[in-house]
Amino acid sequence: MTRRVLHLLSQRPSLTGSGVTLDALVRHAARAGWDQWVVVGTPDDDPHPAVGGLAPERVRPLRFGGEALPFSVPGMSDVMPYPSTRFSAMTAEQLRRYRDAWRAHLTRVIDEVRPALIHAHHVWILSGLIKDVAPDLPVVVQCHATGLRQMALCPHLAEEVRRGCARNERFLALQRGHAEALASALALERHRVHQVGAGYRDDLFHMQGRRRAPASLVYVGKYSAAKGLPWLLDALERLPGVRLHVAGSGAGAEADALRRRMEGLDTVELHGQLSQEGLGDLLRRAAVCVLPSFYEGVPLVLAEALACGCRLVATALPGVLDQLAPHLGAYLELVPLPRLEAVDRPVAADTPAFVDALAAAIRAALARGPLAPDDALERALTPFTWSAVFARVEPVWLELLAGQLSVTQDRSIV
Repeated sequence: MTRRVLHLLSQRPSLTGSGVTLDALVRHAARAGWDQWVVVGTPDDDPHPAVGGLAPERVRPLRFGGEALPFSVPGMSDVMPYPSTRFSAMTAEQLRRYRDAWRAHLTRVIDEVRPALIHAHHVWILSGLIKDVAPDLPVVVQCHATGLRQMALCPHLAEEVRRGCARNERFLALQRGHAEALASALALERHRVHQVGAGYRDDLFHMQGRRRAPASLVYVGKYSAAKGLPWLLDALERLPGVRLHVAGSGAGAEADALRRRMEGLDTVELHGQLSQEGLGDLLRRAAVCVLPSFYEGVPLVLAEALACGCRLVATALPGVLDQLAPHLGAYLELVPLPRLEAVDRPVAADTPAFVDALAAAIRAALARGPLAPDDALERALTPFTWSAVFARVEPVWLELLAGQLSVTQDRSIV
């Protein structure tokens, strides 16, 4: 059996949750002896992206911003931590070029690499066209929930994605709600979708060298209303003596407005887009990590922050309730979600109560005092290590390579 896998990500690696997932899967698959190659989307000025410690020649980027693709890398969220193109704003000509470029690039790479298996990220356009160029290769598609969201934001592309992606053999979901939504959207049989969860790097996120500041919060994410950042800033105004550290960035008018607002607050410190190592250092200095988002998959940052010794405050998102709270509940303050319009926009009438609840949850978390490493904390975090996640992913690869396209009932997730 040839253990050669080609990983696909249509956007920049390492800078978003799916990019972190790609990096971690590559690292753990390398330890397990897999022969790996990677295809990603990058801007013209980043011609040699690093992924998972692979040799540079094993990472084959499709470059955006040049003559063939004269626009920024399209992002799976409408607000990305770097300049990007929104799928909902792309013209018919841009979409044609996008599809044609990916088909041509994949054909070249597959002809050269001859993979036995493809592992693609995001249930979206790239995953939907793989079978056009590689009809006989088994394909695993990992859903990060943003593809489902883009179907709602881009209804003119949804049917294309449904038909194209449904041709692939297996699908991985972060949590049960996404698995059920994915199976419904693509009309998939139960055994084709697996729940694998999400992980964090325990070599980078830990309490060693922790220097906790008692009244300090950390927010990790994009400068975006969908992430709840404007209302976190409102809540901060009700918390005298508390300082907020913000790790992340954003591009576009919304992000620029939030940046200006934060730069005008002496209780906010902006750290920009941090490396995983830098984020670990920041989390070890904070008392509480706050995730006020209105839409997420399984937010890894909560496990990362807890591993670094932070108390947690998060909105009661499906992924938090289903995947994280059963294990991390003793360390977590939940904030009820307001009613939402569309996918991730709060109803204006609900936001004052949301800010009140968010501020109260932060006060409660700060009052609970510092954490210390112990057996209970280690047990809570064990399911969220990348070793545990890869142990759920690898059997799916092996089944496909062995031609065993049926799976046992206990591994199906919907």
